[in-house]
Amino acid sequence: MANTQDADRGHDLTQGVTLADFNGRQMLRGHVGKASVLLARVGEEVLAVDASCTHYGGALDQGLITEETVRCPLHHACFSLRTGEALGAPAFDPLSCWKVVRDSERIVVREKSATPPRKFPSTHEPRAIVIIGAGAAGFACAEMLRRRGYEGELTLLSADKDAPYDRPNLSKDYLAGDAPPEWMPLRPDEFYQKYDIDLQLGVSVSAIDVQARRVVLEGGRVLEFDRLLIATGAEPVRPPIPGADLPHVFTLRSFADGRALSAAAEKAKSAVVLGSGFIGLETAAALRQRGLNVHVVTLDARPLEKVLGPALGDFIAGLHEGHGVTFHMRTSIKTISANAVTLSSGAKIEADLVVMGAGVRPRTTLAEKAGLSVDNGVLVDERLQTSVPGIYAAGDVARWPGPQHTETMRVEHWVVAERQGQVVAANMLGDDSPFGDTPFFWSTHYDVTIRYVGHAEDWDVAAVDGDVSSCDASISYRRDGQTLAVATLGRDMEALTRRRHLPAAE
Repeated sequence: MANTQDADRGHDLTQGVTLADFNGRQMLRGHVGKASVLLARVGEEVLAVDASCTHYGGALDQGLITEETVRCPLHHACFSLRTGEALGAPAFDPLSCWKVVRDSERIVVREKSATPPRKFPSTHEPRAIVIIGAGAAGFACAEMLRRRGYEGELTLLSADKDAPYDRPNLSKDYLAGDAPPEWMPLRPDEFYQKYDIDLQLGVSVSAIDVQARRVVLEGGRVLEFDRLLIATGAEPVRPPIPGADLPHVFTLRSFADGRALSAAAEKAKSAVVLGSGFIGLETAAALRQRGLNVHVVTLDARPLEKVLGPALGDFIAGLHEGHGVTFHMRTSIKTISANAVTLSSGAKIEADLVVMGAGVRPRTTLAEKAGLSVDNGVLVDERLQTSVPGIYAAGDVARWPGPQHTETMRVEHWVVAERQGQVVAANMLGDDSPFGDTPFFWSTHYDVTIRYVGHAEDWDVAAVDGDVSSCDASISYRRDGQTLAVATLGRDMEALTRRRHLPAAE
C-alpha cells in the first residue's frame, strides 16, 4: 500500500511507513486522523506517543531521545516513550501512547494504546505531609506524591491567594497581553479536590515546631506532620528609594502583582524599569509590546553581563534598543515622584508606572526561627533534606551541594524548583534519590529565546561559537578549563545534547 504524506502533518501513519522513511533519524512525526503522532526507534522497537509536549506544545520530534525517554526542545520536559508519563517537569500531563503494528516491513499506527501509566503501590506512610509554599516546588511535590500513590494527609499551604500558577508567564505572554488569565493556573480547582490535596490559600505560617513536628499558623491553628517541605521561595528586593511606596510602583512576583501591573499598563504611556536582569528585561519587552515608552535603569555596564557575558549582553541591549527601549547604564533611581523618576545622575524621566526588578532574596525566616541551618538559603544535603531529618527544602529557598560537593548552589529557576519538588516527593516516600538534575532556564525577549543549561556563578572564559547577531550561536562558560554552563540562541538541540556533559547532569 502506498504511503501518503502531508507536507505539514507528515506521514499518514495509518497507511504505514518503513524504516527508510526515518532517513537515519530516531524519530518521525506523522498523524493518525487529526492527531499528531511521534514514532520513536528504541533499539529494535518502534514506539508511538503524542507528538507534542503537554507543557507548551513543543514538537517532540525536534527533541532528544535518551534510552526510552524523549526531551522537549523548548523547555526540556522529559517523557517516557513506553508509558507516556511526564517524568520530568515542567510538563505534568502524560502523553497518550499509540499501538504500533508491524506488517512485514511497514510500521502502522491505528489507535491509542491502553498502556497504563507507571503504577506505584498505594501507601499511607508517612501519615501526614505538610508543604509550606505552593509555588513550583510545592505544587510539583504535592502532584508527585499523589501520582506515586501516597494516600495520607497532604496539606499544601500558601500565603498567596491564588492557586498554583505558571509564574514564568507573568513577565512574558501574560504581561504582554497574549496569555489570558485562564491560562495561568497549573491545574483547575477540581484537581485538588479529586486528589484530596488540602490546598489552603491566603495562609501564613508563624512557626515550625521541630521537636513536636508541628506547623503553627498565624491565629494559632496547628498542623502536625511526619514529613515537611519548606518551599517558601523568594521575595522581591525593594531598594529604600524615596517614593518606592507610591501606588504606581510595582514588583512582579505574584499573579496578583501581574494583574495589578497589567491593569496599570492599560492606562499608562511610559514606564521605568529598575534592573536589567531577566525579570526586568522581560517586563520591559512585554510593556513595549503593549506600546508603552520604556526606560531601563541599571547599575550594570550592559544588561545580563554577569550571567551571560559581554557578547550576549551587547546583543540583548541592541535587541531591546531596536524595539525602542532606552537604557540608562551605570546609574540608579534616586527618587520617585507621582509622574517621574530622578536618577542618581540628576536626569529626570517621565513615568506613569515604575517596576522594581532589582532581584529577590530567599524567604528563610521560618527556617531560621526553627533552628535549621541557613546560609543565604536553607542548607540541604544532596537529597534535599535539611539539618533536621524528615524536613526538606526545595526551590528558590534551598541551597544544595554542587558538583563534587566543592560548592553549594542556590538557583532561582522555575524548572529546577519543580524537579526538586518531585525528588523530595520520592524521598519522602522512602526513595534514596539525590538531586542530580542539570539546571535549565529560558528567557524570552520579543521573538528571541535564550536557553541556558548548567550553572556558572563565575567563569574565566565565555567562548562564543557561531554568530550571536544572527541568533545562531552557543556560548560556553568555562572555569579552569571546565565547561560549567552553555547558553544558546537558535540551537535548541545543542542545548539538549550538551546538558548531558555538564556538571550535575543526571
